[in-house]
Amino acid sequence: MPPPRNVLKESKMFHLQKFEGVLAYISIDKIFELFLGDTMVRYTGPKNRIARRFGANIFGRARNPLLHKPNPPGVHGAKRKKKSDFGLQLEEQQKLKAVYGMLTRAQLVRYFKEAMRSKGNTPSLFIERLECRLDNIVYRLKLAPSIFAAQQLVSHGHVLVNGKKVDRRSFFVRPGMTVSIKPKSQQMPIIKQSAENVAQSVPEYLASDPTKFSGQLLVSPAIDQVPFPIPMNVPLICEFLAHSS
Repeated sequence: MPPPRNVLKESKMFHLQKFEGVLAYISIDKIFELFLGDTMVRYTGPKNRIARRFGANIFGRARNPLLHKPNPPGVHGAKRKKKSDFGLQLEEQQKLKAVYGMLTRAQLVRYFKEAMRSKGNTPSLFIERLECRLDNIVYRLKLAPSIFAAQQLVSHGHVLVNGKKVDRRSFFVRPGMTVSIKPKSQQMPIIKQSAENVAQSVPEYLASDPTKFSGQLLVSPAIDQVPFPIPMNVPLICEFLAHSS
């Protein structure tokens, strides 16, 4: 004999309230990471406002957004207020997330915990994991004009690692690996124009071959070798993540 309807209704309400209670402790970034995965999370919000907020062309766009509007966004953007210690730490974290293509906080925390578990200098290992992401390597090799274009090229399967297609943006590139563009994709205008860009230089820990649209990671990058577009206090970011995650 099936249970009465009122018992079933109470049971469903109990499980729903229990599920809502669990979701209250999970951030939206974690939900995206669990259900969509790293390859599906893509930033589609305003980019010029973020560049104006940090006072630099942080995404390396061809049209510098600061030339038209140099002040931070908002009605009171021109009035700079003194930040607290927490505000300074939070701003440094936001800058790092933006530099690597608007990563989520969950991704930053994951890379930081991996660096914590490894032997060595935590800030250096933390930056190494971010800098050796496949989308970032594609951007550093001048195979894409911006980090967002590099993310799209990787996700759409235009990038090869050691001759094999890899469409996961967070793929960890190790020293000795060769990153290249598929032969059929090498004639794309966005790739050819990026390879011919003389304003951007390739870091010393990478070897680039523009004629073959490929490059190789020579050694693991150090913090002082990474060409950040704005000053970055990595130890302060690690301290903030250690206390807030």
